[in-house]
Amino acid sequence: MDVELLVVTECPHEASAYDLTVAALAELDASASVSVTVIESDEQAQARGFTGSPTFLINGRDPFAQAGAAVGLACRMYQTASGLAGVPGLAELREALRRSMHA
Repeated sequence: MDVELLVVTECPHEASAYDLTVAALAELDASASVSVTVIESDEQAQARGFTGSPTFLINGRDPFAQAGAAVGLACRMYQTASGLAGVPGLAELREALRRSMHA
């Protein structure tokens, strides 16, 4: 499995997104390469379909994609059990990873 985090420069949620990914993978006892890619331009954002930082790509797919979300350099918010947050909840990310393992 391949997990890529797409972030903007100095994203305030980059470290927590990375740590959350590592924790979710550990809970699943799954091995994966985890990489971070910095999106630095609108052109790059358009080419990658980047809808905000951080974006989680699992095997090249955004499991949290929302239809009609604007593409561009911006922060991204996730709906969690406790409200809006800069990263998804651990349970949501773990489930997205689990689905990708069995796809």
